[in-house]
Amino acid sequence: MGHLIPLCQFSKRLVHTHSFSITFLVPSDGPLSTGPKSFLDSLIPHGINFVLLPPVNFDDLSNDVRTEARFSLTLSHSLPSLRNVLKSLVSSSRVVALVFDLIATDAFEVAAEFNISPYICFASTSMLLSFVLYLPKLDESVPCEYRDLLELVQIPGCTPVHGKDLIDLVQDRKNGAYKWFLQFGKRCQLAEGIMVNSFKELETGAIKALQEEGPEGFLDRIKGFGLVVPFWAPQAQILSHGSTGGFLTHCGWNSTLESIVNGIPLIAWPLYAEQKMNSTVMLSEDLKVVLRLKVGEHGIIGRTEISQVVKCLMEGEEGNVVRSRMRHLKDAATKVLSKDGESTKSLAKLAQKWKNKIMN
Repeated sequence: MGHLIPLCQFSKRLVHTHSFSITFLVPSDGPLSTGPKSFLDSLIPHGINFVLLPPVNFDDLSNDVRTEARFSLTLSHSLPSLRNVLKSLVSSSRVVALVFDLIATDAFEVAAEFNISPYICFASTSMLLSFVLYLPKLDESVPCEYRDLLELVQIPGCTPVHGKDLIDLVQDRKNGAYKWFLQFGKRCQLAEGIMVNSFKELETGAIKALQEEGPEGFLDRIKGFGLVVPFWAPQAQILSHGSTGGFLTHCGWNSTLESIVNGIPLIAWPLYAEQKMNSTVMLSEDLKVVLRLKVGEHGIIGRTEISQVVKCLMEGEEGNVVRSRMRHLKDAATKVLSKDGESTKSLAKLAQKWKNKIMN
């Protein structure tokens, strides 16, 4: 869902503002779960179609393969199907561009076969994008693991960052995930353009897992004043509701942007991927719009710490300061997304470029 949402928002603006036709080509390793399927179905009234590529078979794949690697393998195994579907689309319409998700760069070769310009929809920060493009050079110049660096990492155009706070995929340079990410950085440099664009679904067995493995009596204790959502939830709608006063978040960039456009202050609990880079460097040290949880012994964040920080955000002076700064960011986001804003202008330039291809 976190990858579908920004692509969807980008597509809606192309359809409604510039009259393009959009088709999502979706690889999978089995039937879609309820959240993504309902989400894709909801795009049809907006003039956006989707095609589910035949599911790939991973019966021989180890269960401990990282999620990111599994996504990438799903795409690479789907290239023959993608090629067939694209051949049909090209024969029946004017395909001017292929916009790939950031883990789908293996499909650049298919775009080249059909002489179609490849683009990446990079739904994250400019800091992470700069790091991705800089990683091949960094790989050549740093002799040790990044987490062991004593000096700060100087990412071009960005605030220096501790090596231990870099995206977790690069923390072990000997494993396959690092090699994949390094190749991803090199492929990004081949794309014609990069678009920086602007919840989450729990596993189907979430409720059962909470009952069996979660805190004893947790679901009973929250009855009447708490809510557990076992599937994907409309996070943007929740954040836009007037009663929402704060958001304890993992600091993924979708969630961060959805909070900013609604002016909701944050409590940062980064978990993996680029989330430490987002929370520690950008949101805390630079923008100062988050309160941070202190990690205790063995990397555990205790309930007392969580309770104190939530109370500080909702009632304390520090929370008021963060809330005020977030309101300023909300105003800036509104301006960027307005009719004369930079986001709208950038999209118009790209749309015109594609329309010129059609005319020629």
